[in-house]
Amino acid sequence: MSVRLRVRGIGAVAVLGLLLGAVATAPGAAAAAAASDEPEGFTIRDSRITESSGLAASRAHRGIYWTHNDSDDGPYVYAVDSRTGKTVSRVTLSGIKPRDVEAISVGPDGNVYVGDIGDNLDGSWSEVWIYRFREPERLRGDVTVTPTRYTVRYADGPRNAESLMVHPRTGRVYIASKNDKGKGGVYAAPAKLNPGGVNTFSRVAKIDFEATDGAFSPDGSRLVLRGYFSAFGYKWRDGKPEKIGSVPVPLARQGESVTFAPDGRTLMYGSEGEGSGVDPARLNGEAAPPAAQDEGSGSSDSKSPRGGDGNGSSGGDDNRTLTLGAGTFVAALIAWFGLRRLFTRRRD
Repeated sequence: MSVRLRVRGIGAVAVLGLLLGAVATAPGAAAAAAASDEPEGFTIRDSRITESSGLAASRAHRGIYWTHNDSDDGPYVYAVDSRTGKTVSRVTLSGIKPRDVEAISVGPDGNVYVGDIGDNLDGSWSEVWIYRFREPERLRGDVTVTPTRYTVRYADGPRNAESLMVHPRTGRVYIASKNDKGKGGVYAAPAKLNPGGVNTFSRVAKIDFEATDGAFSPDGSRLVLRGYFSAFGYKWRDGKPEKIGSVPVPLARQGESVTFAPDGRTLMYGSEGEGSGVDPARLNGEAAPPAAQDEGSGSSDSKSPRGGDGNGSSGGDDNRTLTLGAGTFVAALIAWFGLRRLFTRRRD
């Protein structure tokens, strides 16, 4: 009898060890599960894409990002699968002869907007253009579309620009101009673009750095504008940006593009060059959209580069982890005392 009790006692200790082990491993497992849900970076593996200048997450196709070359490529837009880095479809814009395509965005109307808005001579062209086409329902091979073309002018005269953003709620189009003397600005389109006339964009805010791309968060509450080596977050209120501060940006050869991943709190940054990478960076604190702030800051995320506005906090995650650990520990103690009571009865 004593042998049987010792064996069962060892089993009880083993059970307790497993339960206590769960206390130690549960937070790590939860963190690993959360990390696995976050967007991964990828490399663009299409030799035709050598100057990826714009980036936009597809609304119609999961894991697909739209991009295009800077200039001298022709009227092409590429749908790249983030899981493989390969192009799944090249869209040809029929009847278009681009001059300096610099940006791309996807609107709430299911259309892709392409910004032929670059002007390397900083104001030599009196007008620029935006092309719009509906996202294809199926992405396979080469597709040809006939886009709608919009003529764009600025209320305060010609200027260079590389950032085109379509608000995900209102559908209004915005352009951020690029100026190396701190005289850039955010410009708003008319409430509705007119394909038959001139669309005058009016200045609604000042930008004090060279913006190379921009993007709205999926809920429309945040705007991010990036430069070659930096990026800034803004609250979007009443059709205007209110600056929050710097946000994380990965190092790149030539930082050209940015878009929000569908999760609403991760930025995807792109750069120029053949075989260029697209790297994620998670927003924390006030720079993250309100819904994402409720999920915790994730300040320990190894995928996100260090930096940002410094307002991130992992307090909510830590509290949930402590609660989970305490609950599991209590359950382990209950199981332990229950087993002891059982063995005591059998011994008696």
